Amino acid sequence: MESGSEDPGAAPLVLVCDDTEAIRRLLRINLELAGFAVEEAADGHEAMSRLIDLEQRCPDVVVLDSQMAPYDGWWAIAAIRSHPRLDHVPVALVTATASDLVSPEVSGAGFDAYVSKPFDPDELVATVSRLAAAGRGPTRRP
Repeated sequence: MESGSEDPGAAPLVLVCDDTEAIRRLLRINLELAGFAVEEAADGHEAMSRLIDLEQRCPDVVVLDSQMAPYDGWWAIAAIRSHPRLDHVPVALVTATASDLVSPEVSGAGFDAYVSKPFDPDELVATVSRLAAAGRGPTRRP
């Protein structure tokens, strides 16, 4: 299956990956209120298991927390960017660690955008909306 909706009227699908249930719930609520369909994963391994399942619709955007145990966002982005089904899917990093946002590893790892925790709901929705609309270009960087 390709990324995006087979049905032009279907809501864009976002996979939210965070190890804290309350954060996943906040991300889900904000994105659903903006019209997105949302699925959840509790760590990078769970996200990858879902992402590579050919029976599942490939999401339009993935939102990854940077710090999860045992498989964090850094592990997951490497796995996503190395998988042929997923290389075109835009990925946003969500982080509470300020050093992540200025780190050269963020753009080098293949993240397409980032959102700081605590996140502003409007910024989150704007970032995910932009990524869902634009897709992932070959030179996209945060």
